[in-house]
This record gives sequence, structure tokens and C-alpha cells, in this order.
Amino acid sequence: MRPPSKHPATIPPEELLAECDVQRVRRSGPGGQRRNKVETGIVLTHSSSGLSVEASERRSQIENQRVALFRLRLKLAVQTRLPVQPDAAPSELWQSRRVGRRISVNSKHDDFPALLAEAMDVMTAYDMDLHAAADVLGTTQSQLTRLLKAEPQALSLVNRIRGELGRYRLR
Repeated sequence: MRPPSKHPATIPPEELLAECDVQRVRRSGPGGQRRNKVETGIVLTHSSSGLSVEASERRSQIENQRVALFRLRLKLAVQTRLPVQPDAAPSELWQSRRVGRRISVNSKHDDFPALLAEAMDVMTAYDMDLHAAADVLGTTQSQLTRLLKAEPQALSLVNRIRGELGRYRLR
């Protein structure tokens, strides 16, 4: 079992897969007859959170598993919160991806879910105060907003909570 201070979105894919129930499924769609005969689709259910994702758009079971693991890490990043210590510095990963006050990461890169999880945890710890969260993370408000926008579910959640707190929506 991993220590509770480690966000599940930061767990390496092999370890995360070990924490999941894996189902192989058949789905219809492009891919021809092979797709209809072989169980290439993957459904992952994370044991401790109950979150579930599916990937069946590829012809290979291995590729679908890789896609499903990435989707699970994204879902965990958006929906799982860990407490943040007020005086804690950003993680080594965050600092390695920061160039000046810019965040350098593509939303399809393996580091993206971990960075998103850290941003969401800090935003939550500071009651969705964009200015305070950006200061803690050592970035600008626009860079933090850009990171959140890269995952529509994250931006939607942040905006819903900001609305409940009487704050303006991020665009």
C-alpha cells in the first residue's frame, strides 16, 4: 500500500494497474471483423476509489490498456483530493516542469495527470483562490488557468466550486 501523502494520479502505470480490476470487453465500431471477435476493449475500475474508465477505440488490447490507464490517472487527478500543507513547496515534478513562471507540459504527456492533481489540490486548499494557488505553485494565474483548461472536467469542477463560493468563473 502506498503512503497516503502520494496522490493516486502520480502512481506509475504498472503500480496503478495492480490496484485495478481489469475487464476485457468487445465493442462495436471501426476495426473490422477482428474488433467484433476479439476482446480488445479494456475497462479499469480503481479498487480504492471505485472510479472506472474504458478504452476500446484501438485495435490492440495493450494500446487500449495504456489509454485506459491515462484516462484513469486523469479522472483520479480531477476527483481525488489530498490535503496540502500551507508551507509546502511544490513537488519536484512541478518544479521540473516550471520554466520561470510558466508550466511546460502537453496534456497528453504522462506527467500531466500528476501536475493537474497537484494544481487541483492546491486550488482546493486555498478555496479556489487562483491568485493564492498560483503564488504557492510559483506560476502565473494565466498559466494555472491554462493547465486547468487542458482538462475540461477539471475546469468544470473548479468553476462549479468557485461559483458556490461566489467567485467568478475561469475562462
